[in-house]
Amino acid sequence: MRSRPTRTPRPLVAYLGLLALLACSARAPLYRDASAPIENRVADLLSRMTPEEKFGQLFAVAANVDPARDSVRDGLFGIQWRGPAADSLHPDATEYATQVNTLQRYFVERTRLGIPVIFFEEGLHGLTLPGATVFPQAIGLAASWDTALMRRVSTTIAGEAASRGVRQILSPVINLATDVRWGRTEESYGEDPLLTSAMAVAFIAPFERRGVITTPKHFVSNVGDGGRDSYPVNSGRRWMEETVFAPFEAAIRQAGARSIMAAYNSVDGEPASASHWLLTEVLRQRWGFNGFVISDAGGVGGANVLHNTAGSYAEAGARAIPAGLDVIFQTSVAHRQLFWPAFHDGSIPAAAIDAAVSRVLRAKFELGLFEHPYVAVDSVVGPNAASHELAREAAAASLTLLRNEGNTLPFSSAVRTLAVIGADAAEARLGGYSGPGANRESILTGLRSILPAEGAIRYEPGVPRLSGDLAAIPDSTFGAGLSAEYFDNIALTGSARVHRTDRNVNFSWPFGGPDSTLAYGWYSARWQGDFTAPLGESTSLVVTGDDGYRLYLDDVLVVDRWRKESFHSDSAALTPGHRYRLRLEYFENSGAGQIRLQWRRGQGAAWQAAIARAVASARSSDATVIVAGIEEGEFRDRASLRLPGHQEELIRAVAATGRPFAVVLIGGSAITMSEWVGKVGAVLLAWYPGETGGSAVADALFGRSNPAGRLPITFPLSEGQLPLSYWHLPTGRGDDYADLSGRPLFPFGHGLSYTHFEYSGLVVPASAQRGDSITVRFRITNTGTRDGDEVAQLYLRTQVSRVARPVLALAGFTRFRLKAGESRDVVLRLPPERFAILDPSLKRVVERGRFVILVGASSADLRLRGTLDIR
Repeated sequence: MRSRPTRTPRPLVAYLGLLALLACSARAPLYRDASAPIENRVADLLSRMTPEEKFGQLFAVAANVDPARDSVRDGLFGIQWRGPAADSLHPDATEYATQVNTLQRYFVERTRLGIPVIFFEEGLHGLTLPGATVFPQAIGLAASWDTALMRRVSTTIAGEAASRGVRQILSPVINLATDVRWGRTEESYGEDPLLTSAMAVAFIAPFERRGVITTPKHFVSNVGDGGRDSYPVNSGRRWMEETVFAPFEAAIRQAGARSIMAAYNSVDGEPASASHWLLTEVLRQRWGFNGFVISDAGGVGGANVLHNTAGSYAEAGARAIPAGLDVIFQTSVAHRQLFWPAFHDGSIPAAAIDAAVSRVLRAKFELGLFEHPYVAVDSVVGPNAASHELAREAAAASLTLLRNEGNTLPFSSAVRTLAVIGADAAEARLGGYSGPGANRESILTGLRSILPAEGAIRYEPGVPRLSGDLAAIPDSTFGAGLSAEYFDNIALTGSARVHRTDRNVNFSWPFGGPDSTLAYGWYSARWQGDFTAPLGESTSLVVTGDDGYRLYLDDVLVVDRWRKESFHSDSAALTPGHRYRLRLEYFENSGAGQIRLQWRRGQGAAWQAAIARAVASARSSDATVIVAGIEEGEFRDRASLRLPGHQEELIRAVAATGRPFAVVLIGGSAITMSEWVGKVGAVLLAWYPGETGGSAVADALFGRSNPAGRLPITFPLSEGQLPLSYWHLPTGRGDDYADLSGRPLFPFGHGLSYTHFEYSGLVVPASAQRGDSITVRFRITNTGTRDGDEVAQLYLRTQVSRVARPVLALAGFTRFRLKAGESRDVVLRLPPERFAILDPSLKRVVERGRFVILVGASSADLRLRGTLDIR
């Protein structure tokens, strides 16, 4: 007989069920279980989130957030936190970490699900916060051609970031500097795909290992025609695949970057932040990227206000998220309301929102933020002896000797008095996206440590970088300000739409009108007020604008350009001490607006007197160093590559003394020198050498170190040659101009030394199979009398191919030190992908054929040649 199953009484079943329910409710949710697989934790947390909480995880902000003031109860992706004051950086790193913990505690303990935020910051060449080490600017690090050094620098920055609670950096910039007029060339690793890729991998990998997410940017490519920032990119896909894509693919596949920043610009007419081809097809489907994509600050709204491909911010978001963007990055928490409607009304598919939120949550789980959301305030890492010394080593490695006729450098021990000329000798500029630095050393300070005797260093500031006779008008000049009227037409007719007081007239409106009530590119304005002309020297009032303007002084029309033209500058002479009644009128009828008032004072007397003082100092000294610099940066592209202001006149005047002198250049991009370089004995490019750069430059000038930096960009003879890169396809005919060579002033890879190196004994396999790695051997000997570093460079040339290939392409490089008289056998291994091309269908293949292998000291100084047949 079969026994009957035992039945549990129904009251007991109900009781047991209640116990089970109570146990489940007491058990922590799965997403809180650190032992559970991350994908399971993501799915569990996602299932618990409201639409508002999902949207919060897709919104980042670069602003100080106050939970008591800002509505952030639904959470945020992350915050670029700048300290307790919205307009300043907090001076103490420990206090910064304390504030980070306080804010994080709100999100972890006071929001419904307790999802921590990611604190992010810039870290291009050092964390951009006080109490952090500042290394040479990115272009200077690239000029070292030393990936091992880059890894050490990156490791230090990552440690300083993580110790403060910064778990993401919006770096590095791995766009190719295809046109050196681009103001952000200084932030890049130069023009070459291989060098940029190698530097990117060396920079990114230590951060990711340290638990700090990197954000290579800007995808893609941020520099367009004319070297203009965020200008439309309309180049063919073959060009993008062969050049600008390479560093991003390496960053993802080789270095493990977990975030990518979308660019501001459009690509083939589509905003980069809303390009399905870029963000989904290329990044995720082809490269296997499983991290998150963040917009540049305000970049998603740019589809509305800049590219005109969306009618509103909400519509712009509705296009970006399904295309593959994950995080909308804005500059105010209040901007959330601009994008929220698209997340609420079904404009964005739920699956696209969930996919983006999942990628963000995965990153937060991988960082361990749910288990360890706070940082140990007493363990903040800041500048120390080791980081200071590393910064100095990196600065020394970046210094690039461009010219050294007659062994002008290094200065000999016979130099007892040195004239040091130039504001940049004393300023110790660090370059864009820099923190303030710790114990910054100027070049002047460095030189004084070498020549400490009283009077040995004779400093003259010389002329300013910008023209010294044109200066901003202080706001106080106009007392309480200028009465301003803004009209919604271009003729100043009818009643003004906006009345306000402006402290000055120094305006640029590239993205909209002067007020939200005025249309972009269609308005007029009138400013009225009183001012007193300066005493003591001749002064002119200068009006600069890009459309129609007219200036009245004491009701007399003194400048009349009330017509549609281009950019102009006009001036009116003033009587010293006279009190004027001013009326300035302006209109814009086509696009971006710009109008400024400035002084022109002294009519040249000031800068000419400064040059005279510099010349006198040079004549009375054993040697002279002129430290000259450029002005550049984000949204500061340069039409002219000359040294700005009157610095070239200064150099020519000192050269006329016949005394030995060298020029040290401060800047992050190319400089044209045709008007003066032939008169100068030596030119040392210091880039922006970081907080210890002063000592490094001084050591190089006096031979305590031997420069070995190499150019990661091409220096043109003239702006008329641009864009100019060694990496280019063969021309259909010639390469020159009727009035100028097509060759550069200084080629990619160029850099001199105080010693000499000889190349010999090239060994290249006669043939190899497709898919083989190739080993190339050669010998280098230091034939000079000084120890020094050499950067050996290997270039490839394809002899015949189905598609045009570059006339020269960097395929390998290595930096190493040789003592005087020492030799070294150099081995470079080239993986199969160095020989690959994109065939006519854009498929990557290695073709059979002959390759020319060229080895040397630059892309123009090639010493050895061999051939290799791929079968």
